[in-house]
Amino acid sequence: MIKVLNPGFYSTIQDFGRYNYLQYGVPISGVMDWYAASMANALLGNPKEAPVLEMTMVGPVLQFFEQTEICITGADMEARLNGLPLGINKAIAITQGDVLNFGKSIRGFRGYLAVFGGFKTEHVMDSYSMYQGITTNSVISKGSELPFAQKDGVTDKKYAVLRVHKAYINKERIEVFEGPEFNLLSKNQQEKLFSKPHIISNNNNRMAYQLEEPLENSIKAIITSPVLPGTVQLTPKGQLIILMRDCQTTGGYPRVLQLKENAIDILSQKFTGNRIKFKRINI
Repeated sequence: MIKVLNPGFYSTIQDFGRYNYLQYGVPISGVMDWYAASMANALLGNPKEAPVLEMTMVGPVLQFFEQTEICITGADMEARLNGLPLGINKAIAITQGDVLNFGKSIRGFRGYLAVFGGFKTEHVMDSYSMYQGITTNSVISKGSELPFAQKDGVTDKKYAVLRVHKAYINKERIEVFEGPEFNLLSKNQQEKLFSKPHIISNNNNRMAYQLEEPLENSIKAIITSPVLPGTVQLTPKGQLIILMRDCQTTGGYPRVLQLKENAIDILSQKFTGNRIKFKRINI
C-alpha cells in the first residue's frame, strides 16, 4: 500500500480507459500518454494497460508500506527516493518505509508511476481510470491509500533492457488526418491550418487543448455527431479545440482534423505557451 503525503498538482490513477460505454455518454478516459504508461509497465513486466499513477506538472509525495518495484516514465519531475535523486525509465526496488517525492516538471508535462503488478484501486465499468461522477474520487488526495499487487521474491528482469524513446516529448510536429468536415473549409483555411505553428493556450486539461490563434470560420454548426480523443473541432468563433482522453462522446462543432494516436501522446506532454505544427498524413 502507498500513502499519499502530498497529492501534487493533479494526480490520478489511469489505465487504458473504458470503451464499452460510449453509447451511454461515458468518456473513454485513460492515460493521456499511452507510450509513457506502456513503457513504465513493460519495464516492470506488467501488462501494458495495467493501472498507473498519472502526474501532471508537479508530482506527489508518496510513502510505501510494502516492498515492490516501480518505474517512472514520461516527464522528468526530478524524482527523489528518501531524498536521493532517482533515475527514470528503469525498474527500481522499493523497501518498506521508503518515501518517493517529485518536484515540478523540468521536461514534459505528465509523468507516470507504475508499480509491479499494477495499482488495485476502485474498478468501475471495466476500468480503474478516475473520472468525476464515475469513480468515487476524481484525483488522489492527501491521506489517500493506494493499494497495489503484492510482490514476492525476485523477478526476471530481462524486460528491463527495453529501449525507451524520449525525443517525442520535445517534438512539435503533430500528425493528423483530415476530419469529416475538413473539405468544408476553404483552400485558404486549409492552408493556414498547416502552414504555421499553433500555440497551446492556458485552456488545456484532460478534456481538451485549446489553441490560441483563431482560424476564420464560416462553417455552420453540424448535427451532433460522434467525437473521439484527438478530434480537432472548430468553433463558430474560430477557436481550434483538440479533444483529449476525458472528452465528451458527441459534439456539434465541425470536426476538421483527427490526430494520429501517437500524436495524442506528444500533445499530452505540452503545456501553455508550447508550439505545435500539424502535419497532414493519409489514411
